[in-house]
Amino acid sequence: MVKMPHPVMLAPGALDQIGLIARTVAPGHRIVAITDLNVAKLYGRPITQALRGTAEGDVDGEFLAFELDEKRKTRDSWANITDRLIESGCGRDTVLVAAGGGVVGDMVGFVAATYMRGVPFIQVPTTLLAMVDASIGGKTGVDTPRGKNLVGAFHPPAAMMIDPTMLDTLPQSHLRAGFAEILKHGIIADSTYFDVAATFIGASGLAGGAVPPEMTEIIRRSVEIKAEIVSRDERETGLRKILNFGHTIGHAIEAASEYHMLHGECIALGMIAEARLAELIGVATHGTARAVESVCKAAGLPTSLPQMNADLLMEYMHNDKKARGGHVEYALPKRIGEMAGSESGWGIRVEDSVVRAMLAA
Repeated sequence: MVKMPHPVMLAPGALDQIGLIARTVAPGHRIVAITDLNVAKLYGRPITQALRGTAEGDVDGEFLAFELDEKRKTRDSWANITDRLIESGCGRDTVLVAAGGGVVGDMVGFVAATYMRGVPFIQVPTTLLAMVDASIGGKTGVDTPRGKNLVGAFHPPAAMMIDPTMLDTLPQSHLRAGFAEILKHGIIADSTYFDVAATFIGASGLAGGAVPPEMTEIIRRSVEIKAEIVSRDERETGLRKILNFGHTIGHAIEAASEYHMLHGECIALGMIAEARLAELIGVATHGTARAVESVCKAAGLPTSLPQMNADLLMEYMHNDKKARGGHVEYALPKRIGEMAGSESGWGIRVEDSVVRAMLAA
C-alpha cells in the first residue's frame, strides 16, 4: 500500500482484487465498472469476473463500456453515462469503478461527483499516465471547446488499484507519453528520482511489451511524490500548483492539435518550453532546459514544437484554469528537483510578449 488519504494497492495482480476492495472501502448495492471500448476488449472479462466474485447477496456487479477518448471527454458524454445509470436504476447506494486511462478516470470521477449529488468511486488506472498522475489527487472533469478540464469537481476516489502488469498491453507511444509525467515528478521534486528515471530509459528504451519489474518501484515513487504534494494542498491554492509544470503550454498545444497528439507528448513539449522560459526570465539555472530536453528525447518524446499559430496558443493559455486576473501563471523550475515561485504562491506571471519570443525561438 502507498501512503495516501485513501487506500492505494500497487502490485502485480491487483486487478483481481477490484471487487474485494470495492466491497471493503465503499460498500453499496450496485458496483458498476465503467470503461472505454479498448479497455473493454482487453480486460472486460477479468474485471467482470472480479466484480461478480464478490457480488454476494443483494449486491450487483455490472460492467459498462462507452466510446471515450479525449475528443469525447465532454458534457455530452457525461450526460450519456449519467442517463445510462439512471435507466439502470442505480441509486445513491451505487459504487462506480473507473477502469481505464486518464480520460476514463476524469469522466467517471466527474460522474461520481455529480450523480445523486455524489457517490463513491474507485480508480483502476490502465495506462502509465493514469497510474502516476491522472488518477491521483481527486481532480475530475470534462473538456469544453475553450480548453481542457474547464468543468469539473474535486472528488477523491475511495481507493486506487494499480496493477503494473496491465502495462504489458499498452502501446509503446502511450508508455512513452506516460513517462513524461514521471519525468515531471523528478523535475519538480526529486533530482535523484529524475536520474533513476533517466537511467531506466537508457536501459529499457521504453520498448513496449512486457514491462520490466523495476517499473513498479518507479510508479510507486511517482505516486508518493504526487500524493505528498496533494496532501499538503488538496484544492490547489499553493504548493499543488507545481504539478502544473509543463501543463500551461502543454495543454494549449494539446488543444491546438485538436487532441491528435497524446497528452504526455504535449506535456513533454510544455516542459521543455517552460524550462526555457524559466531560464529566459532568470529563475532557472543554466542547463535546466537542456537536461529536460535531453531526457525527453531519450524517452522517445517529441522535443520540437509543431507549427502552430502563436495567437491560438496564447488564447488557450488565457482560457486555462491557471490564468488569474487576465494574466497567465506558470509553474517554473529553479533547477532539476526544485521549483521556483515559493514567494509568489508557486505561480509565476510572465508577460505574453516574453512567452511569444520564447515560442518563436
